[in-house]
Amino acid sequence: MRREAHVRFCERLGVRLPGPTLPFGRCYSMKRGRVHLGTVPSKKRVQRICRAISDETGRDKVRQDSKTIVERLNRMMIGWANYFCLGSVSKAYSAVDQHARRRLRRWLCDKHKEPRPAYKRFPEASLHSVYD
Repeated sequence: MRREAHVRFCERLGVRLPGPTLPFGRCYSMKRGRVHLGTVPSKKRVQRICRAISDETGRDKVRQDSKTIVERLNRMMIGWANYFCLGSVSKAYSAVDQHARRRLRRWLCDKHKEPRPAYKRFPEASLHSVYD
């Protein structure tokens, strides 16, 4: 019943409902300071890409080359970002980016047998410059 009412409301506005990967709802514009209707990546999709990043940077992949891992992560994240480029995505992008940085730093600590979290050994700038 609730979904049907939502569909009727959107049809009245002339808006086409996106699929289950992009839920449709209220978004807040920081630039305008107003609420508007828009799409955001679903929580499940953000969790799925984070799980895939975790799988790629697991302890079982420590023997692989750093460049190979970073290339795979970049390709995976660029593809995900291109698919979910519609709507308000900055929170989702920052969550995925933060998770990827944390997992890459953890993987590098395991690879080089450094104590975690090793922010001094692998700072933000080095993660983006050395491993790109």
